[in-house]
Amino acid sequence: MNGAGDFEAFAASRAGRLFQVAYLMCGDWHQAQDLVQTTLAKMYSVWGRLHRGEDDPSLDAYARKVLLRCYLSHRRLRRSGEIAVADLPDSPTALDDRTGPGTELRLTLVAALRTLPPRNRAVVVLRYLEDHSIEAVAEMLGTSPAAVKGLSTRSLARLREILADDRELLLQP
Repeated sequence: MNGAGDFEAFAASRAGRLFQVAYLMCGDWHQAQDLVQTTLAKMYSVWGRLHRGEDDPSLDAYARKVLLRCYLSHRRLRRSGEIAVADLPDSPTALDDRTGPGTELRLTLVAALRTLPPRNRAVVVLRYLEDHSIEAVAEMLGTSPAAVKGLSTRSLARLREILADDRELLLQP
């Protein structure tokens, strides 16, 4: 039998068991099917190096290891994904508080940011909203850390002037 035929026999005989393991790990029928398909595709790409005999126990161990790694990789990628809820709220404001009392304050902050020159705005956003270091911002902007510090100081001073009374409200949790 040729290499492709050997792989087809291996995949046909092991797919059911791989699916059972995948389903027990993830608890989702469709995701388990995807994991098995990905596992078999990865094994096929290296089959020539793996195949030693029809009933080689190391092939099963390798298949389980690939399946586990595919599952863990998929879990890491989905960490920031959707969150399932049992009941949806009646109004969108319960899901997203963009129409609450803080809306005007957020609009004021956005308007204040717009008054800053583009580089200054970029420094404020990258430093304080995206939480990047001074060095990282300097690298992104192609400038020195000292320049970022200066832009940051001037930008924050300007924002304090513009926001004046609203500044205290912005700092509340």
